[in-house]
Amino acid sequence: MRQELLKHVKRIVIKIGSGVISNNKGLDVERIAAIGTDVDQLRRRGFEIIIVSSGAVAAGKGDLGIIGRPDTIPLKQAAAAIGQSRLMQTFSDALGGKGYNVGQILLTRDDLANRRRFLNARNTLLTLLDFGVIPIINENDSVVVDEIRFGDNDNLSAMTTNLAEAHLLVIMSDVDGLYDRNPHQHPDATLISLVERVNEAIRSTGGDSDTDVGTGGMASKVKAAERATLYGVGVGIINGLRPGILSQLLDGKEVGTYFLPAQNRMNARKHWIAFTKKPRGKLQLDDGAHKALTDRGKSLLPSGIFAMEGTFERGDAIRLCDHDGTEFARGITNYSNAELERIKGKKSSEIEAILGYKYNDEIVHRNNMVLNN
Repeated sequence: MRQELLKHVKRIVIKIGSGVISNNKGLDVERIAAIGTDVDQLRRRGFEIIIVSSGAVAAGKGDLGIIGRPDTIPLKQAAAAIGQSRLMQTFSDALGGKGYNVGQILLTRDDLANRRRFLNARNTLLTLLDFGVIPIINENDSVVVDEIRFGDNDNLSAMTTNLAEAHLLVIMSDVDGLYDRNPHQHPDATLISLVERVNEAIRSTGGDSDTDVGTGGMASKVKAAERATLYGVGVGIINGLRPGILSQLLDGKEVGTYFLPAQNRMNARKHWIAFTKKPRGKLQLDDGAHKALTDRGKSLLPSGIFAMEGTFERGDAIRLCDHDGTEFARGITNYSNAELERIKGKKSSEIEAILGYKYNDEIVHRNNMVLNN
């Protein structure tokens, strides 16, 4: 069955966690070399490979005398500044001897939240692939702050799947896949081989990170898988400590956990709105506007807005909430919060008279809106 599901795959995003390629002493050079061998085998079979790799902080913290996870943002940033070049050199050593060049791409969420920068990043990524280069992507930990961070590289890998227009996301973990319970705490835990749809029961199986070098646990991997499957790609969570595991997965072997793509996939732009562009504000809508958007597929007009929060500009993402404040959609606003403060509750025909100009009749056009499941 898996072989049939994977037969159209050509471009693969491989996310490698800190728990796979590092330990308390730093990078595990032998493990990275083994992964390089696996990647070489896939490349020889015609697959395009993009790597999203953690490990910069783990690679650099020893130089600062840090044991365990850095406990402040400046320490983490300093460790990343030291470790990122070491991480890239290690990948270059592992893949260069097999004839591959590697290219570094460091991103923050702001880089992908801005549509123009998102498309520029995509162009860079696709150009590297055209030239046979293996891109190595990481969050720019040396400068990132909470407002512009992805949260963890699991989330970044899901966004990269959209960015690269990939056909498969593979998340390499330090366990065999998703279990019904934490296998580190429950020896009798059962591996879940196939996930048809991510629901509350699947989400509840995740847990926190068990390591001193990683930031994401199984919960973040499940969330990343959910986001990637909504883009229409399958996701495999496999044990990155097992040599040859990548080829086994692509051979259709029943290894790890495989998440089926969503049947009703989002297009790339709507996926970007839903998961990449960070919301800057919140609008509360009356019942009529709520029903018009959810039941009749309409755009949002100013007359349906009765309350708002946040500071945002035209082109920012905003949350759309019902009368009680529960979010039911996200969209790109055509007006700033200052402009909306003046025209909320008014008719579209009144916008120009109030503001002295009018961008659009709609506050959020239906094409720039994504309804929650």
